[in-house]
Formats: sequence, structure tokens, C-alpha cells
Amino acid sequence: MRRSTRSRRPTGNARTKRLLAVGATLAVFGGVVAVTQISSAGDRRSNQQQRPVAAECVAPSPGATAPAARGATTTRTWQNGRWVVNHWGDGQQTVEECQETRDGTDGATAGAFAVACPDVVSRLPQVPDRARAEVDRNLNALQTQITEADERLAAEGDRGQRFIRNAILNPLASKRRATLGRITIAIDRFGPRPRGLGNLATCQVQPVDNNDGGDGGDNGGDNGNNNGLDVLANNCDNSQLQAHDGFQNGNRCISTAFGEVGSAANNPSLLITDFPQQINRNEGFSIQVSTRNLVRDRFLPAGQGGYYLESSLLNGQGLTRGHFHTACRMLNNTDEAPAPEPVPAFFVATEDGGGGAEPDQVTIQIPGLPDSGTAQCAVWAGDGSHRIPMSERANQTPAFDAVRIQVN
Repeated sequence: MRRSTRSRRPTGNARTKRLLAVGATLAVFGGVVAVTQISSAGDRRSNQQQRPVAAECVAPSPGATAPAARGATTTRTWQNGRWVVNHWGDGQQTVEECQETRDGTDGATAGAFAVACPDVVSRLPQVPDRARAEVDRNLNALQTQITEADERLAAEGDRGQRFIRNAILNPLASKRRATLGRITIAIDRFGPRPRGLGNLATCQVQPVDNNDGGDGGDNGGDNGNNNGLDVLANNCDNSQLQAHDGFQNGNRCISTAFGEVGSAANNPSLLITDFPQQINRNEGFSIQVSTRNLVRDRFLPAGQGGYYLESSLLNGQGLTRGHFHTACRMLNNTDEAPAPEPVPAFFVATEDGGGGAEPDQVTIQIPGLPDSGTAQCAVWAGDGSHRIPMSERANQTPAFDAVRIQVN
């Protein structure tokens, strides 16, 4: 360990009605909008209509919802010229949501539709430093407005096309128009006036892509003579365990192929570059994380059946696609390995579309730790389905780092 000196839930019939009503709405509103403000939903494939259900419903881990937005499961912050997306609780469900899924009431409507708005960030000119704070506040306000509209769509989407238009989309457009006006004024004070932002006010309802995320494909097959080694198994053909179903359950056999591994020079690495040595209980603090060779654009929510479901994939430059995790847990003592099963005091998965061959920095804001003692805060890379990325050689250190922080 190193030390630093620097310091939406309708149920039953309502859900079925909402599917029919919102589906009809799509015919009215039509079109597909290029959207980046619904948390890459179009790039996620959860097959929620046919997915298996978890064996047992348990309460989500602490930190499963954003501390600054109660009930929210994703938040975005603007860092170094891009949006950083934090998936609180790694896609965990509440007990209520889980039970609805087990009882079959979740059906095809869970997460099937969302409010989709044109991307604003990509249409902004270079934001002057003196305007950045005001612009950030209003960009966050735009995201809050979408979240609130999404929640109302989930709760009242069965009330018909006219209701959705008049009670959800039109008021949202008015709010966005005012917020976009404030962004325009803020930038205009210190730099070139942005053009056409008002044209981005109108949003639509569109389906979230529910295509299958992959059934594991080939089980791995045979490697000829296995290089002369006595290999016990390389697939699940002879396993006595139940097949893994994409949810976070043990005593399963995973048939998903490992997937693609890059060259040694392109394997991901990761480092905690700044953290406090001491903090007080419930005192917010931040951790700086630098990643290299990790393109942070792929995240299948583990709590929604995306765990170990997808093979590892490389982009066109041979770099791993995925995200990274941050967790803090309290150590009962520092003389023996801790028990692995307790949930951590803090956990978040970060996907922001950034990352590449050159190292960069992401700031993780932690709202505080509730107990005194020694905290172990760790960060580790994950591919699209949360496995630590593979490396070309066995003697390469994986993309993982951890530090200890004293909580007073």
C-alpha cells in the first residue's frame, strides 16, 4: 500500500399499459435523436424481456445511489472537457425492483423507454475559464431536467400520447430553452457567442436498446493438445454447476469466452495519483485516478444481468473497452486479509467516454466514510462486463491500485 502526503418503479398492469401507451407515442414523435445524455443506453444490451432473475433479492450496497441526488443511479460531472458518468452501485436494483423482476411484473417495460434529448456538450464552443462554473451548473441542470422527466414518464407514461406531450415533453422543452439561454449568455460574456443552442431544447421519447448482449457464444472449445499441459477444463460442458446467467450469483459456471486481449504495450494500467492521508468521519474527499490504454465507453450493469456476460473487446487501436471501479472498505485490522463478502462503505463504476493510449486523470468524489478506523480505498479497471482486463503476459501487473486512509 502507498501513502501520500497530500491530502422509476410502476408495477403490474401499470407497466403493461405504459408499454402500449409509450410504444404508440413513438409513432407520433418518431425519429431517432443522436443522444449522449441517457447514459449510453443505446450502447447497452440487457435483453430485459427474457432475462433470468436473481435467486434472492438483497438490499443494494451502500453507495448504490448518488449522495447528491437521492435515488439517482447515475450522475455526471464535467471534468477536463468531457462528461464523467458514475454508475452508482454498479447497476444494483432495490429490493422492490428485484422482487418485481422475480414476480414477472417487470416484463418488457423495465427501462424500455427513456426521454432522449440532443447532446448539448458537443455543440458548445471552447468555454472560457471565467464562464466554466456557470456553464457547468446549467449543464448539470439540463441533466436533472431529463432525469425528472424520465421519472415522470416511468410513473405516468400509461396516460397516453397527449399527456406525454403536454405534461412531460413540452414543459421539459421550456425548461431546457431557458437553461440553454443561460449557457449562451454565460459564454457570450467572455467568448464567442454559441449559435443554435435553442434548437436543442426539444426532446423525444425513444426505446432503449434491449438487444441481447450475447449468450456467451462458443464455450471456448479445445486447444488441440493443450500445449502438453494437463488442463482440467476450458469450458462448462462437464461442469456440475448451474450455468451463470449474467447476475451476481456464485456457484455457477461461466461459459462466456474471455474475448480479445491486446498486445503488452496496449494493456490497461491504472494508478491512484492523489488522495488524502487522513479524513474525519462523514467528511467528503476525492481521489485522483489516472488510467492508460483503457477506453472508458463500455458498461453493462451488473445488477441488471450484465455481469461476466460479454467477452472482452478491443477498439480499432487495440485498446480495451470498459470502465473502472472505485471502492472503500473499513479494515477491522491490518494484520490479516479481510473477509471478502461484506459490502463496501463506498462503491461506484465510472464510464465517461474518455481514456486512450495516453494517461489521463479522473476525479472520484466520495461523500464520506461513516466509521472511524483504517479505510482501504481501491480502484481497478473492468472490461464491459466487469472483469479485470487480461494482459498479454503473466508477469504484467493488472490495472489495480489501492491506498489506506485514516478515518478519525
